[in-house]
Amino acid sequence: MPKIFTKDLVEEYREFFSSDPELIVSAPGRIDFLNTHQDYKGLPVVGAAINLRTYVVLGRSRSDKNVIISRNMRDLGERYVDTFSPDRPEILREKFFGNYIRASVISLRLKNFEIQPFYAYISSEVSIGSGLGSSGTLLVSLIYGLNQLFKLGLDIHQIAELAYIAEHDVLGIPCGRLDQYTSAFGGVVKIETRPPYRVENIDFNEGVFIVLDTGIRHSTGDIHPKRQREIDYALELLKNVLPEDLKRGLGTHYYDTMWEDIDLEKIEHYLINMPYPYGNRILFTLKMQRSTEDALRILRGEKIDLENMSYLVDELRIFLNKKIFLTEDRLRLLGIIMTYQHSLLSRLYDVSLPTIDLVVKKIIDLGGLGAKISGAGMGGSIIALADDHKKAQKILRRVLDEKLVSRGWIVKIDEGVRVDERF
Repeated sequence: MPKIFTKDLVEEYREFFSSDPELIVSAPGRIDFLNTHQDYKGLPVVGAAINLRTYVVLGRSRSDKNVIISRNMRDLGERYVDTFSPDRPEILREKFFGNYIRASVISLRLKNFEIQPFYAYISSEVSIGSGLGSSGTLLVSLIYGLNQLFKLGLDIHQIAELAYIAEHDVLGIPCGRLDQYTSAFGGVVKIETRPPYRVENIDFNEGVFIVLDTGIRHSTGDIHPKRQREIDYALELLKNVLPEDLKRGLGTHYYDTMWEDIDLEKIEHYLINMPYPYGNRILFTLKMQRSTEDALRILRGEKIDLENMSYLVDELRIFLNKKIFLTEDRLRLLGIIMTYQHSLLSRLYDVSLPTIDLVVKKIIDLGGLGAKISGAGMGGSIIALADDHKKAQKILRRVLDEKLVSRGWIVKIDEGVRVDERF
């Protein structure tokens, strides 16, 4: 994707609005590193901000209306201008980029912030529906920009939460907090998705990440609700067959179940014997959480017990059709967990596709340490971890040459939302 230069953004802002901007802000896209599809269940997730960013150029409006222009929508030949009153923002029924801007203003108004009319010019390196958190980075960058423009006094945590409220509560998209919090805080972060939503910064700068865009577009709103309904029904079925002493932690819904209190080994037999796909949905949730806890120990440099991680070998023997050997090499072990989590997403959660599984297996055959879906699945992006830049280049070149994906990038871990320029 072509790199965005702030000089070009200023010229385009002036061309559209016939006035000078006051500031440029940007927020990073994210890769869904660990514990995918778990943030809406109240479980911790690990995200990594990457150097593909959404830029918003802002200034005060010369009229009583907000006027927003999306360069990306213009380039796609779609409706790219939105105009609305700041004191009467309404969500439109059709799918429209302007609804995210309106939801941002509504979320601020819900917290009693009065937003004056503004101009905004938006240009993003994060493709829509790519599995890299495009909506989250848009919401975070805009709310942060309005915070800077109108001196609202919000901190980064508040900005992340307001972006979540805009997407989840105002727009009704059944997302978790991974996208908004990773984009706001930047770096590699563990996000607790139950109040008070603590964020742990993780010092991780080993290996090289590759992002591969499958070219297959998806919508979180099309995937999440179905899985959430399936889990709710699975919980109902499970409570009917479990003895009382094993029901600890079980709730009525995916979001009120205390998953960390459920002993996988003690209930696995019941789950395996449940009708498809219901047992699989709970198996997925518990196995993803277990592997994420092991991955966090690796990331923090804590002591690891390979004997207790033999479950990785068993699952990957099925998915890769070959035996994987565990190692004390922490980066390699982290890659193994990534591929393990992809296998769960494919086999137990049904959010992969045969073409995506093929790419993941190809990456491993080419010497990649690990690979998995990033985002809701059924398309979007695949992330891969390589030892070094040379190996990453080899993997990227091969999958592009064989036309297994539409495009790809070698990315770096990046900082969170920021002011790029003031005028």
